[in-house]
Amino acid sequence: MNSQARREHLSKILRPVAPPRQLDNVYTDDQRERLLDVVHRNGAWKLIIAQHFSSADALIATLSGAMPEGVTPTLDMFLTPTFRGFYANYSTSLYPEINDCFYNDQFLNHAKSYWNAQYAKPQMMLFNVNGPCANTDPGHLDTPSFRGVRYESAPTWLCSVMGKSGLFRDYLIKMAQVITWFSHDPDSGFTYWPEGPLAKPERLMPPVYNRGVVVQNEMMIHRGEANGPLDQRRPAGLGFDSVFEGDPSDRNQWLVKTGDRVIARHSTDELRFLVHWSAEVFEDYAELKRNMDRTADLSYDQVFETLIKDVRSKGIAIDPPANPLADPVFIRTLNAAYDVGRPAEYPAEAPVCGLNLAGAKAA
Repeated sequence: MNSQARREHLSKILRPVAPPRQLDNVYTDDQRERLLDVVHRNGAWKLIIAQHFSSADALIATLSGAMPEGVTPTLDMFLTPTFRGFYANYSTSLYPEINDCFYNDQFLNHAKSYWNAQYAKPQMMLFNVNGPCANTDPGHLDTPSFRGVRYESAPTWLCSVMGKSGLFRDYLIKMAQVITWFSHDPDSGFTYWPEGPLAKPERLMPPVYNRGVVVQNEMMIHRGEANGPLDQRRPAGLGFDSVFEGDPSDRNQWLVKTGDRVIARHSTDELRFLVHWSAEVFEDYAELKRNMDRTADLSYDQVFETLIKDVRSKGIAIDPPANPLADPVFIRTLNAAYDVGRPAEYPAEAPVCGLNLAGAKAA
């Protein structure tokens, strides 16, 4: 299979079960205020990349498109002031004041309808929040889960490679998300590729205040868009230890801090606030039982054996390392084998911001 045919094959894998369904007026004003109150009271919140990725190779495994030739990636290249926290995990609300948002019958019905399935259960709920922010992300997948290899316990990069490979569809846990944005920015929306990254993109058009989508983001390349004034999108002093928190003296003020130093201050109206609700979906009772009784789970040995065999069948040299979950050469090789490249097209109104290549080392 030549390289273009290979890209087309991989692009066809990266399509959700159905196109995203757009929603308006997702949360009530009262729910939005309670969701924001949790964020304001319970910080400080860490950067997304500081929470989920131990190396640049692990991060790149979730993205669409490799690094420029001759550049050794570092996490600093992807550093943007976007922060994350969890409202719920393991099907459990962590804050009783937002129980109605997480155990949400309307959202469950959206998830079941999207998959044409009988059953669903809420699994996880998180938020992303930032003030003015660039976005170097060329497009990414959310982390999929598989029976036996789940996003809560397995490395993000491995779940992403498993999803991009298309080799583990029989073990893929069906998921649906209700993803909602609160942003007044007139130019910042949501770009997604429902027919694969080599097809034309679509957008949730701005402004995206209390608007959202029902979607399977684990199998669809997508990206949030940059927002806010250009000169404020990367505050001076931003580092991997920077955090986001509410100003204790003002309900409508928010701080970005590095150590004890405030490096940016934002009002609520300046935020881009995302709420991501996720459910596991089961076509019927037999699938529900199979997912819960753990009798048809994958093992890590099965996963690596399958991936290595497939990569070698493409004429790519790969050897199992002593620690396959963390070996950078092994991760890089697997990611390259299933990298479809950057999407073929971006909306003219939502280009990718340039990577921060300052200080990058030549390979």
